[in-house]
Amino acid sequence: MNEKIEVDIRVPNQTRYLGLIGKIGEDIARTLRRYKGDREELAYHLNLVLTEAMTNAIRHANEDDPKKEVHIVISIQDENLNIKVFDQGQGFDVCAISTPDFKGLDEHGRGVFIIRTLMDEVTYRKLDGGNVLEMIKALR
Repeated sequence: MNEKIEVDIRVPNQTRYLGLIGKIGEDIARTLRRYKGDREELAYHLNLVLTEAMTNAIRHANEDDPKKEVHIVISIQDENLNIKVFDQGQGFDVCAISTPDFKGLDEHGRGVFIIRTLMDEVTYRKLDGGNVLEMIKALR
């Protein structure tokens, strides 16, 4: 796949931008001419993982602080779609999040579970001034 795309977005730490970012993910999926899979399914999945990742960054990492921002980079290189969501919070151990109890009312860990299920690789690491959640989807 020779398509190279990079979208770099910074938005205020507010949930009202979730729909915009999700829509950008959908539009990228729909433009991948050489992707042989179901583009509509990929569009739905990208909207979902972007929305979940941003919600976690806004509410948990950035603690709903309006002075902070969320930075998203979506890129396609070779046969991989790479999404990075940068936050300005303290961080957490993504591996310590267990599978949520879908029978109960506690939704803790649901977003991370969804992201892990829909993406091929998921990492979360500390950076200067914050953290980055990196999600990779193979586009074969």
